[in-house]
Amino acid sequence: MAEVDEARLQDFLGKMLGDLGGAMSVALVRMGSSMGLYSALEKDGPATPAELAARTGTAERYVREWLSAQAASGYVAYDAATGRFSLTPEQALVFVDEDNPFFLAPAFDVASVLLDNQPQVQAAFRTGSGVAWGDQSTCLFCTTARFFRPGYVAHIVQDWLPALDGVVAKLEQGAKVADIGCGHGISTLLMAQAFPNAQFVGFDFHAGSIEAGRGHAQEHGLGDRLRFEVAAAKEYPGQDYDLVTFFDCLHDMGDPVGAARHVRQSLKPDGTWMIVEPMAGDRLEDNLNPVSRLFYSASTMICVPTSLAQEVGAALGAQAGERRLREVLTEGGFSRIRRAAETPFNMILEARP
Repeated sequence: MAEVDEARLQDFLGKMLGDLGGAMSVALVRMGSSMGLYSALEKDGPATPAELAARTGTAERYVREWLSAQAASGYVAYDAATGRFSLTPEQALVFVDEDNPFFLAPAFDVASVLLDNQPQVQAAFRTGSGVAWGDQSTCLFCTTARFFRPGYVAHIVQDWLPALDGVVAKLEQGAKVADIGCGHGISTLLMAQAFPNAQFVGFDFHAGSIEAGRGHAQEHGLGDRLRFEVAAAKEYPGQDYDLVTFFDCLHDMGDPVGAARHVRQSLKPDGTWMIVEPMAGDRLEDNLNPVSRLFYSASTMICVPTSLAQEVGAALGAQAGERRLREVLTEGGFSRIRRAAETPFNMILEARP
Protein backbone atom coordinates (compact mmCIF):
# COMPACT_ATOMS: atom_id res chain seq x y z
CA MET A 1 0.00 0.00 0.00
CA ALA A 2 1.30 3.47 -0.87
CA GLU A 3 2.32 5.74 1.98
CA VAL A 4 -0.53 7.96 3.19
CA ASP A 5 0.01 11.71 3.31
CA GLU A 6 -1.55 12.69 6.63
CA ALA A 7 -2.30 16.29 5.60
CA ARG A 8 -4.00 15.22 2.40
CA LEU A 9 -5.97 12.59 4.31
CA GLN A 10 -7.24 15.17 6.77
CA ASP A 11 -8.21 17.51 3.94
CA PHE A 12 -10.07 14.72 2.19
CA LEU A 13 -11.84 13.63 5.37
CA GLY A 14 -12.93 17.23 5.90
CA LYS A 15 -14.37 17.31 2.41
CA MET A 16 -16.17 14.02 2.97
CA LEU A 17 -17.67 15.23 6.25
CA GLY A 18 -19.01 18.28 4.43
CA ASP A 19 -20.48 16.11 1.69
CA LEU A 20 -22.04 13.69 4.17
CA GLY A 21 -23.56 16.59 6.09
CA GLY A 22 -25.12 17.86 2.88
CA ALA A 23 -26.39 14.41 1.94
CA MET A 24 -27.96 13.91 5.36
CA SER A 25 -29.61 17.32 5.06
CA VAL A 26 -31.69 16.34 2.02
CA ALA A 27 -34.70 15.10 3.99
CA LEU A 28 -34.46 17.97 6.48
CA VAL A 29 -34.40 20.67 3.81
CA ARG A 30 -37.32 19.05 1.98
CA MET A 31 -39.36 18.96 5.19
CA GLY A 32 -38.44 22.53 6.06
CA SER A 33 -39.59 23.65 2.64
CA SER A 34 -42.79 21.62 2.43
CA MET A 35 -43.92 22.39 6.01
CA GLY A 36 -43.22 26.11 5.75
CA LEU A 37 -40.51 26.24 8.42
CA TYR A 38 -38.18 28.37 6.32
CA SER A 39 -40.93 30.67 5.09
CA ALA A 40 -42.24 31.19 8.64
CA LEU A 41 -38.78 32.24 9.81
CA GLU A 42 -38.46 34.62 6.86
CA LYS A 43 -41.96 36.09 7.16
CA ASP A 44 -42.34 36.48 10.92
CA GLY A 45 -38.72 36.88 11.99
CA PRO A 46 -36.46 35.16 14.54
CA ALA A 47 -38.00 32.44 16.68
CA THR A 48 -37.26 29.97 19.41
CA PRO A 49 -38.11 26.35 18.60
CA ALA A 50 -41.34 26.69 20.58
CA GLU A 51 -42.31 29.88 18.73
CA LEU A 52 -41.60 28.39 15.32
CA ALA A 53 -43.53 25.27 16.23
CA ALA A 54 -46.51 27.39 17.26
CA ARG A 55 -46.36 29.37 14.00
CA THR A 56 -46.30 26.26 11.83
CA GLY A 57 -48.48 23.84 13.79
CA THR A 58 -45.63 21.43 14.42
CA ALA A 59 -44.15 19.69 17.47
CA GLU A 60 -41.56 21.72 19.38
CA ARG A 61 -39.21 18.81 20.07
CA TYR A 62 -38.90 17.95 16.39
CA VAL A 63 -38.53 21.59 15.42
CA ARG A 64 -35.78 22.11 18.00
CA GLU A 65 -33.73 19.24 16.58
CA TRP A 66 -34.38 20.39 13.00
CA LEU A 67 -33.27 23.94 13.81
CA SER A 68 -30.13 22.66 15.52
CA ALA A 69 -29.20 20.64 12.43
CA GLN A 70 -29.91 23.62 10.19
CA ALA A 71 -27.76 25.91 12.31
CA ALA A 72 -24.92 23.38 12.31
CA SER A 73 -25.16 23.27 8.51
CA GLY A 74 -25.14 27.05 8.24
CA TYR A 75 -28.60 26.96 6.65
CA VAL A 76 -30.15 29.15 9.38
CA ALA A 77 -28.60 31.65 11.78
CA TYR A 78 -28.57 31.18 15.56
CA ASP A 79 -28.31 33.85 18.26
CA ALA A 80 -27.02 32.24 21.47
CA ALA A 81 -27.90 35.33 23.51
CA THR A 82 -31.63 35.07 22.72
CA GLY A 83 -31.93 31.40 21.81
CA ARG A 84 -33.63 32.36 18.58
CA PHE A 85 -33.08 31.17 15.04
CA SER A 86 -33.49 33.26 11.91
CA LEU A 87 -32.87 33.43 8.18
CA THR A 88 -30.41 35.91 6.76
CA PRO A 89 -31.47 37.64 3.52
CA GLU A 90 -29.05 35.39 1.66
CA GLN A 91 -30.46 32.22 3.19
CA ALA A 92 -33.97 33.39 2.37
CA LEU A 93 -33.04 33.73 -1.30
CA VAL A 94 -31.92 30.11 -1.36
CA PHE A 95 -34.74 28.56 0.66
CA VAL A 96 -37.82 30.81 0.38
CA ASP A 97 -37.95 33.20 -2.58
CA GLU A 98 -39.09 31.00 -5.48
CA ASP A 99 -38.81 33.74 -8.10
CA ASN A 100 -35.07 34.38 -7.91
CA PRO A 101 -32.35 32.38 -9.68
CA PHE A 102 -30.65 31.48 -6.38
CA PHE A 103 -33.65 29.49 -5.10
CA LEU A 104 -32.07 26.05 -4.64
CA ALA A 105 -34.53 24.25 -2.36
CA PRO A 106 -35.84 22.18 -5.33
CA ALA A 107 -32.33 20.80 -5.87
CA PHE A 108 -32.82 18.78 -2.70
CA ASP A 109 -35.94 17.28 -4.28
CA VAL A 110 -33.82 16.30 -7.28
CA ALA A 111 -31.34 14.63 -4.92
CA SER A 112 -34.19 12.56 -3.52
CA VAL A 113 -35.25 11.52 -7.02
CA LEU A 114 -31.73 10.28 -7.74
CA LEU A 115 -32.05 7.88 -4.82
CA ASP A 116 -35.46 6.74 -6.05
CA ASN A 117 -33.94 6.02 -9.47
CA GLN A 118 -30.95 4.11 -8.13
CA PRO A 119 -32.31 0.53 -8.51
CA GLN A 120 -33.22 1.01 -12.17
CA VAL A 121 -30.04 2.87 -13.10
CA GLN A 122 -27.86 0.43 -11.18
CA ALA A 123 -29.36 -2.42 -13.17
CA ALA A 124 -28.73 -0.48 -16.40
CA PHE A 125 -25.06 -0.16 -15.45
CA ARG A 126 -24.81 -3.94 -15.91
CA THR A 127 -26.61 -4.12 -19.24
CA GLY A 128 -25.87 -0.77 -20.88
CA SER A 129 -29.60 -0.29 -21.49
CA GLY A 130 -31.53 2.87 -20.73
CA VAL A 131 -34.21 3.91 -18.29
CA ALA A 132 -37.08 5.61 -20.08
CA TRP A 133 -38.18 9.04 -18.90
CA GLY A 134 -41.68 7.77 -18.12
CA ASP A 135 -40.30 4.83 -16.13
CA GLN A 136 -38.25 6.91 -13.72
CA SER A 137 -39.48 8.17 -10.37
CA THR A 138 -42.93 9.72 -10.63
CA CYS A 139 -41.61 12.67 -8.60
CA LEU A 140 -39.10 13.48 -11.34
CA PHE A 141 -41.45 15.43 -13.59
CA CYS A 142 -42.80 17.95 -11.07
CA THR A 143 -39.37 18.18 -9.41
CA THR A 144 -37.68 19.01 -12.72
CA ALA A 145 -40.22 21.75 -13.42
CA ARG A 146 -39.75 23.26 -9.97
CA PHE A 147 -35.96 23.04 -10.19
CA PHE A 148 -35.69 24.89 -13.51
CA ARG A 149 -38.44 27.44 -12.84
CA PRO A 150 -36.37 30.07 -10.90
CA GLY A 151 -33.77 30.35 -13.66
CA TYR A 152 -36.44 30.54 -16.32
CA VAL A 153 -38.36 33.24 -14.42
CA ALA A 154 -35.17 35.26 -14.03
CA HIS A 155 -33.74 34.94 -17.52
CA ILE A 156 -35.96 33.80 -20.40
CA VAL A 157 -37.85 37.03 -21.03
CA GLN A 158 -35.35 39.45 -19.49
CA ASP A 159 -32.08 38.13 -20.94
CA TRP A 160 -32.18 35.10 -23.22
CA LEU A 161 -34.81 36.07 -25.78
CA PRO A 162 -33.43 39.63 -26.12
CA ALA A 163 -29.99 38.13 -26.82
CA LEU A 164 -31.33 36.54 -30.02
CA ASP A 165 -31.12 38.52 -33.24
CA GLY A 166 -34.48 40.17 -33.98
CA VAL A 167 -36.58 37.60 -32.12
CA VAL A 168 -38.20 39.91 -29.56
CA ALA A 169 -39.52 42.18 -32.32
CA LYS A 170 -41.10 39.17 -34.02
CA LEU A 171 -42.65 38.01 -30.77
CA GLU A 172 -44.10 41.46 -30.11
CA GLN A 173 -45.60 41.56 -33.59
CA GLY A 174 -47.08 38.06 -33.38
CA ALA A 175 -44.66 35.17 -33.96
CA LYS A 176 -45.42 31.46 -34.02
CA VAL A 177 -43.37 29.53 -31.45
CA ALA A 178 -42.80 25.85 -30.68
CA ASP A 179 -41.29 24.92 -27.31
CA ILE A 180 -39.93 21.37 -27.62
CA GLY A 181 -39.38 19.12 -24.61
CA CYS A 182 -41.46 21.59 -22.61
CA GLY A 183 -42.19 19.28 -19.67
CA HIS A 184 -44.80 20.92 -17.45
CA GLY A 185 -44.68 23.98 -19.68
CA ILE A 186 -43.11 26.54 -17.35
CA SER A 187 -40.91 27.97 -20.12
CA THR A 188 -43.80 28.04 -22.59
CA LEU A 189 -46.09 29.76 -20.11
CA LEU A 190 -43.56 32.46 -19.26
CA MET A 191 -43.07 33.34 -22.91
CA ALA A 192 -46.80 33.36 -23.61
CA GLN A 193 -47.45 35.69 -20.69
CA ALA A 194 -44.76 38.11 -21.88
CA PHE A 195 -45.80 38.25 -25.54
CA PRO A 196 -49.61 38.42 -25.88
CA ASN A 197 -49.55 38.79 -29.69
CA ALA A 198 -47.65 35.54 -30.31
CA GLN A 199 -48.93 31.98 -30.58
CA PHE A 200 -47.24 29.23 -28.56
CA VAL A 201 -47.38 25.45 -28.55
CA GLY A 202 -45.46 23.22 -26.18
CA PHE A 203 -44.53 19.70 -27.26
CA ASP A 204 -43.28 16.86 -25.08
CA PHE A 205 -43.29 13.09 -25.52
CA HIS A 206 -44.41 12.53 -21.91
CA ALA A 207 -48.22 12.59 -21.77
CA GLY A 208 -48.36 13.26 -18.02
CA SER A 209 -46.26 16.40 -18.38
CA ILE A 210 -48.41 17.68 -21.22
CA GLU A 211 -51.51 17.21 -19.09
CA ALA A 212 -49.87 19.34 -16.38
CA GLY A 213 -49.00 21.98 -18.97
CA ARG A 214 -52.61 22.14 -20.13
CA GLY A 215 -53.64 22.72 -16.54
CA HIS A 216 -51.23 25.65 -16.28
CA ALA A 217 -52.54 27.18 -19.51
CA GLN A 218 -56.13 26.93 -18.30
CA GLU A 219 -55.27 28.30 -14.87
CA HIS A 220 -53.67 31.40 -16.39
CA GLY A 221 -56.35 31.95 -19.00
CA LEU A 222 -54.02 31.48 -21.97
CA GLY A 223 -55.87 28.72 -23.79
CA ASP A 224 -56.61 30.95 -26.80
CA ARG A 225 -52.94 31.27 -27.77
CA LEU A 226 -51.13 28.60 -25.78
CA ARG A 227 -51.64 24.89 -26.20
CA PHE A 228 -49.78 21.72 -25.29
CA GLU A 229 -49.54 18.57 -27.39
CA VAL A 230 -47.87 15.17 -27.04
CA ALA A 231 -45.16 14.82 -29.71
CA ALA A 232 -41.54 13.73 -29.93
CA ALA A 233 -38.79 16.15 -30.95
CA LYS A 234 -38.40 14.45 -34.33
CA GLU A 235 -42.13 14.37 -35.07
CA TYR A 236 -43.87 17.52 -33.83
CA PRO A 237 -46.13 19.10 -36.49
CA GLY A 238 -45.74 22.47 -38.24
CA GLN A 239 -43.38 23.95 -40.83
CA ASP A 240 -43.63 27.68 -40.36
CA TYR A 241 -42.31 28.52 -36.91
CA ASP A 242 -40.55 31.84 -36.32
CA LEU A 243 -38.90 30.44 -33.20
CA VAL A 244 -38.26 26.95 -31.86
CA THR A 245 -36.94 26.57 -28.31
CA PHE A 246 -35.28 23.68 -26.50
CA PHE A 247 -34.86 24.32 -22.77
CA ASP A 248 -32.46 21.91 -21.04
CA CYS A 249 -33.58 18.92 -23.09
CA LEU A 250 -31.45 18.42 -26.23
CA HIS A 251 -28.84 16.38 -24.34
CA ASP A 252 -31.62 14.07 -23.03
CA MET A 253 -32.72 13.06 -26.52
CA GLY A 254 -31.78 9.75 -28.06
CA ASP A 255 -31.25 11.24 -31.51
CA PRO A 256 -30.31 14.92 -31.10
CA VAL A 257 -29.11 15.14 -34.71
CA GLY A 258 -32.47 13.85 -35.91
CA ALA A 259 -34.18 16.40 -33.69
CA ALA A 260 -31.98 19.15 -35.16
CA ARG A 261 -32.92 18.11 -38.70
CA HIS A 262 -36.59 18.24 -37.80
CA VAL A 263 -36.20 21.71 -36.29
CA ARG A 264 -34.47 22.83 -39.50
CA GLN A 265 -37.40 21.82 -41.69
CA SER A 266 -40.00 23.19 -39.24
CA LEU A 267 -38.60 26.74 -39.22
CA LYS A 268 -39.41 29.57 -41.56
CA PRO A 269 -36.43 30.50 -43.79
CA ASP A 270 -35.57 33.36 -41.42
CA GLY A 271 -36.49 31.43 -38.27
CA THR A 272 -34.40 30.93 -35.14
CA TRP A 273 -33.67 27.95 -32.95
CA MET A 274 -32.77 28.73 -29.31
CA ILE A 275 -31.04 25.91 -27.43
CA VAL A 276 -30.58 26.28 -23.67
CA GLU A 277 -28.17 23.71 -22.27
CA PRO A 278 -26.28 23.24 -18.99
CA MET A 279 -23.06 25.24 -18.82
CA ALA A 280 -20.01 23.07 -19.54
CA GLY A 281 -16.54 23.25 -21.00
CA ASP A 282 -15.44 20.93 -23.77
CA ARG A 283 -13.01 18.88 -21.65
CA LEU A 284 -13.43 17.07 -18.36
CA GLU A 285 -10.65 19.17 -16.84
CA ASP A 286 -12.71 22.26 -17.64
CA ASN A 287 -15.62 20.87 -15.64
CA LEU A 288 -14.07 19.86 -12.34
CA ASN A 289 -16.08 22.41 -10.36
CA PRO A 290 -19.13 22.50 -8.06
CA VAL A 291 -21.68 23.28 -10.80
CA SER A 292 -20.48 20.53 -13.11
CA ARG A 293 -20.38 18.15 -10.18
CA LEU A 294 -24.14 18.60 -9.79
CA PHE A 295 -24.76 18.24 -13.53
CA TYR A 296 -22.59 15.13 -13.93
CA SER A 297 -24.38 13.47 -11.01
CA ALA A 298 -27.85 14.24 -12.37
CA SER A 299 -26.69 13.23 -15.84
CA THR A 300 -25.52 9.82 -14.61
CA MET A 301 -28.85 9.09 -12.95
CA ILE A 302 -31.32 10.83 -15.31
CA CYS A 303 -30.01 12.26 -18.57
CA VAL A 304 -27.81 9.43 -19.88
CA PRO A 305 -30.30 6.66 -18.95
CA THR A 306 -33.11 8.66 -20.61
CA SER A 307 -31.17 9.03 -23.86
CA LEU A 308 -30.03 5.40 -23.92
CA ALA A 309 -33.67 4.28 -23.68
CA GLN A 310 -34.49 6.05 -26.97
CA GLU A 311 -33.74 5.48 -30.63
CA VAL A 312 -30.01 5.97 -31.46
CA GLY A 313 -29.12 6.59 -27.80
CA ALA A 314 -26.52 9.30 -28.39
CA ALA A 315 -26.26 9.96 -24.62
CA LEU A 316 -24.70 13.41 -24.92
CA GLY A 317 -25.03 13.92 -21.18
CA ALA A 318 -25.66 17.15 -19.33
CA GLN A 319 -22.03 18.25 -19.74
CA ALA A 320 -21.65 17.76 -23.48
CA GLY A 321 -19.98 21.15 -23.97
CA GLU A 322 -20.43 23.72 -26.73
CA ARG A 323 -18.13 22.05 -29.25
CA ARG A 324 -20.10 18.79 -29.19
CA LEU A 325 -23.41 20.67 -29.31
CA ARG A 326 -22.22 22.65 -32.33
CA GLU A 327 -21.39 19.38 -34.10
CA VAL A 328 -24.97 18.21 -33.53
CA LEU A 329 -26.45 21.47 -34.79
CA THR A 330 -24.21 21.57 -37.85
CA GLU A 331 -24.99 17.98 -38.76
CA GLY A 332 -28.66 18.87 -38.41
CA GLY A 333 -28.37 21.55 -41.09
CA PHE A 334 -27.56 24.75 -39.20
CA SER A 335 -24.67 26.87 -40.45
CA ARG A 336 -24.93 29.99 -38.27
CA ILE A 337 -24.40 29.16 -34.62
CA ARG A 338 -23.35 31.45 -31.79
CA ARG A 339 -23.43 31.58 -28.02
CA ALA A 340 -25.96 34.33 -27.45
CA ALA A 341 -25.92 34.42 -23.64
CA GLU A 342 -24.80 32.50 -20.59
CA THR A 343 -25.21 32.17 -16.84
CA PRO A 344 -23.16 30.14 -14.35
CA PHE A 345 -25.67 27.32 -14.97
CA ASN A 346 -26.62 27.63 -18.65
CA MET A 347 -25.32 28.40 -22.11
CA ILE A 348 -27.77 29.78 -24.67
CA LEU A 349 -27.05 28.96 -28.30
CA GLU A 350 -28.69 30.63 -31.28
CA ALA A 351 -28.85 28.52 -34.45
CA ARG A 352 -29.98 29.63 -37.89
CA PRO A 353 -30.05 27.80 -41.22
